[in-house]
Amino acid sequence: MSGGHSTYSPKTGIGRWFDARMPLPRLVHDSFISYPVPRNLNYAYTFGGILAIMLVAQIVTGIVLAMHYAAATDLAFNSVEKIMRDVNSGWLLRYMHANGASMFFVAVYIHIFRGLYYGSYKAPRELLWILGVIIYLLMMATAFMGYVLPWGQMSFWGATVITGFFTAIPLVGDWIQQLLLGGFAVDNPTLNRFFSLHYLLPFMIAGVVVLHVWALHVVGQTNPTGIEVKSKTDTVAFTPYATVKDALGMVVFLAVFAYFIFYLPNYMGHPDNYIMADPLKTPAHIVPEWYFLPFYAILRAITFNIGPIDSKLGGVLAMFGAIAVLFFVPWLDTSKVRSAVYRPWYKLFFWLFALNAIFLGWLGSRPAEGSYVIMAQIGTLYYFGFFLVIMPLLGLIETPRRLPNSITEAVLEKGKGGSAQLAGAHASPETQG
Repeated sequence: MSGGHSTYSPKTGIGRWFDARMPLPRLVHDSFISYPVPRNLNYAYTFGGILAIMLVAQIVTGIVLAMHYAAATDLAFNSVEKIMRDVNSGWLLRYMHANGASMFFVAVYIHIFRGLYYGSYKAPRELLWILGVIIYLLMMATAFMGYVLPWGQMSFWGATVITGFFTAIPLVGDWIQQLLLGGFAVDNPTLNRFFSLHYLLPFMIAGVVVLHVWALHVVGQTNPTGIEVKSKTDTVAFTPYATVKDALGMVVFLAVFAYFIFYLPNYMGHPDNYIMADPLKTPAHIVPEWYFLPFYAILRAITFNIGPIDSKLGGVLAMFGAIAVLFFVPWLDTSKVRSAVYRPWYKLFFWLFALNAIFLGWLGSRPAEGSYVIMAQIGTLYYFGFFLVIMPLLGLIETPRRLPNSITEAVLEKGKGGSAQLAGAHASPETQG
């Protein structure tokens, strides 16, 4: 899909002069206008474009907010309140940025689950998948550091608890914690470090996104059937066919985003974060933002020692392992069939995995006691079992459904099925009998 000659033709003398020296318009035309995409893409594939829009929104609002923010422990909390009350449209910028982080993670989780469902990580797209996981890791680091900046109670104590887990790592744990904190406790140096890194990391994300899109254009877009493009009839031009679908998806997503900004701006935040940080007063229940909750549940699920590994280190290893395992997904899935559409058993286990991830998120918001711990351990077992046991075994024993010969055939079969159902619905009782 990435091959072929360019169809771009400059219309003016200035355009031809510019194209001969820096063919940027040609690059845009070939990448986002004439670029061929599978003709059967559905709305699950619009979230790549949505994520690009959200990244730009986060960077723009973040830059403006940084102009008014004071990265000092005695000023940070009040500077955020000043932004809300005294800066022109400051309330809008702050709510766009805070809720934008949550919507960013909503989109990226849908994007990841779509990739897992349609097998977008399989050869030759392994590097494309790995770049996506790197983006996800950078997003998590950026979001964690950004959550500390308002300097509320949950900001302070969340930073204290999470950075404290690094001390469980033998030999280098204390050094890593002190490097992050800039000392021996969460204080002014910590806030300065987190602010500078929170400002820097989005630009690193943007750089990896460029590599991600580049890799996508080299290997080509996947599609719901998981079948590679075999002829020109399998594809359509990116513009207008995919852009119209992407635009509709973006409008709907941004409408939901706007609803949260204007009607539920604090719904996804924690009430304790509207109290200024107090090192002498610990909140009753310390929880991270919702998008970290599944990993927080996995962290707290390890309440037992594993040989020489104590429970604290085991929890940290499990938490980081839950993310690290994503890097190996292209090799853990041994099936020759890419899409779950044609894999009935994998489809069942996938949806159980999706429900389990939501379940772990809920458990992460509960106290680490009683039956919640047992349920978190069961959820953690299935999380790792899905990747390390189910994926490799299903590829060997599962019998997939028959695959269409081409994308065009799959589209036509779907169309015939719909036509047949429509004809059956309008058939007379005598004909149906």
